[in-house]
Amino acid sequence: MSRIAYKTTSDRIADAVIYALLTIFGLLTLFPLYFVFVMSVTPYSEVMRNGGFVLFPSAFTTEAFEAIFSSRTVPQALRITVFVTLVGTLLNLIVTTLLAYPLSKKFIPGRNAVLLAIVFTMLFSGGLIPLYLVVRATGLMNTVWSLMIPGLVSTFNLLIMKTYFENLPTEVEEAAKVDGCGDVRTLASIVLPLSAPIMATLGLFYGVGHWNNYFAGIMYLSDKKLYPIQVVLRNMIQTPNVSQELSISNPMLLQTLPPETIKMATVVVAILPVLAIYPFLQRFFIKGMLLGAVKG
Repeated sequence: MSRIAYKTTSDRIADAVIYALLTIFGLLTLFPLYFVFVMSVTPYSEVMRNGGFVLFPSAFTTEAFEAIFSSRTVPQALRITVFVTLVGTLLNLIVTTLLAYPLSKKFIPGRNAVLLAIVFTMLFSGGLIPLYLVVRATGLMNTVWSLMIPGLVSTFNLLIMKTYFENLPTEVEEAAKVDGCGDVRTLASIVLPLSAPIMATLGLFYGVGHWNNYFAGIMYLSDKKLYPIQVVLRNMIQTPNVSQELSISNPMLLQTLPPETIKMATVVVAILPVLAIYPFLQRFFIKGMLLGAVKG
């Protein structure tokens, strides 16, 4: 007969304190996002009337978003970022899967040596200058491929996927081999359908990394037409005159809006897609992280 556990008064007080602290920390985390959004939709007159700090605006305007989307810079940067994120994430998953699957088989000759070489790259790297020289020597400079190819495989993600493959039931693969399936067909028909959680998890890792990457754009790109949204946003934040970065068909819009409002609206545009996609992948993300961390 099971025993019913009752919470004492001290337990309830401790739970209340924990929930209160978690609520406070959660609000502190969300406050910067809220403030950025509020500043992006607050009219210029109200911003000036409140000294540039508004928490609860009395009116809303979309002039800042109209200004940045009427420019040629931000829409072009968004197209580049979306292309790099989608194509780059697809290439990341394909190459990571093709490398992690054979490494998950302990009978593969030379497996330990390859794993040692891969783990070695987590501890020691060639450095920034050799990486730049390699990218330049391969002809990737000033192309969108320079934002994807140099970071095609993440060692951390590779080890997570390898561990996930090792935890899959071997009986399923053995049954497929008995039915005449080769390694490629077993991977495509059996292993990948069972690996949706880890694919979603690593896809989110790779996708967010591509979306937020600006360092590669600064290093490898000189053509402003190829700048991703994060590079454009960085340049806008660093300059007091946003008109230098935006090519707007109606310059009067910039004269009626403060530069900070334009910058805040660009920040919202840059983070909104990731915030919109994450809730749909959250359950796969959590499940994949737990299953991929069972073994070392």
